[in-house]
Amino acid sequence: MIKYLLRQALSWLIRIFLAVNLTFFIATWFLNPASNYAERRPPLSPAQIQAMLKPWNLSTDVPLLSRWWTWLSGILFHWNWGNSPVGASVNVQVGFRVMVSAQLMLGATLVAFVIGIALGVYSASRQYKVSDRVVQFISIIGLNTSVVVVSLFVVLVAVQINRAVGTRIFYVTGASSTGVTGVWNILVDKAQHLILPSICLVFITFASYAMMQRMLLLDNIAADYVRLARSKGLRAPVAIRRHALRTSMIPVMVQLAYSLPGVFTGAAITENIFAWNGMGKYFVDTIYKNDIYGAVAVAAFASLMTGIGAMLSDVFVVFLDPRVRVS
Repeated sequence: MIKYLLRQALSWLIRIFLAVNLTFFIATWFLNPASNYAERRPPLSPAQIQAMLKPWNLSTDVPLLSRWWTWLSGILFHWNWGNSPVGASVNVQVGFRVMVSAQLMLGATLVAFVIGIALGVYSASRQYKVSDRVVQFISIIGLNTSVVVVSLFVVLVAVQINRAVGTRIFYVTGASSTGVTGVWNILVDKAQHLILPSICLVFITFASYAMMQRMLLLDNIAADYVRLARSKGLRAPVAIRRHALRTSMIPVMVQLAYSLPGVFTGAAITENIFAWNGMGKYFVDTIYKNDIYGAVAVAAFASLMTGIGAMLSDVFVVFLDPRVRVS
């Protein structure tokens, strides 16, 4: 297994290297950093704009291959991913925003996964009953409701609760408050900022896990090996938990592993609504601000997360299904 994972890691590193370099050329082709200076007053001449971009290796007066090698050598030898058109360090921006997105997305994803699995199992074990219909109805609403609608509804409810109790329990914007001291106070402040966007993300995410888990579990409940276990005297809940559930969870765990890129870069709308400066918002900003190196760094990070997700999916399959052996 270790040798297989090492081979996979090497394979993914090669793919990531090729994808990142291809992204560099695509971003250079489509994004125009000089446009960030076009509205300056008094206006700048093209020569002045190129002179301002040159320190950041963004001037078109320098040949493209020369700019590419300067950028690539900076990464390989100094782990420097470059600067934005206004000189902001990409390393600093990505390092800060990854942690912001991790606070929001990792917790919400894990909670949505646990709730989805639990509801999927509950629904499948009560097929066609009222509780099964209720779970399916809620899941369908979650699947078909826009995150914007959910966010506005959650904000409206939170504001009304704050007014009713006469104090601020929920914070609508930002990841934290300034000037908060003390470990307990910091934790409470983080929770007050985190709960609203987390509710939105959990509501629009859990349904896919619940529906998939229900469908797969129903298929496995009717399988021969589960019926054989029950014919030997195993009660239905025990047979489902020991045999059907473990097999049916494999595709769901694979889906969870492959959702890693979206965990960090897929919450652009939610981060914008709640003013969280995470990776999703940063990705949108890099395109809007013609930040070539920022966009490439986000693509590189998403590629890395995809590779990690692919390897995690293999580990999950081997762990859940003892019949699988990776040579």
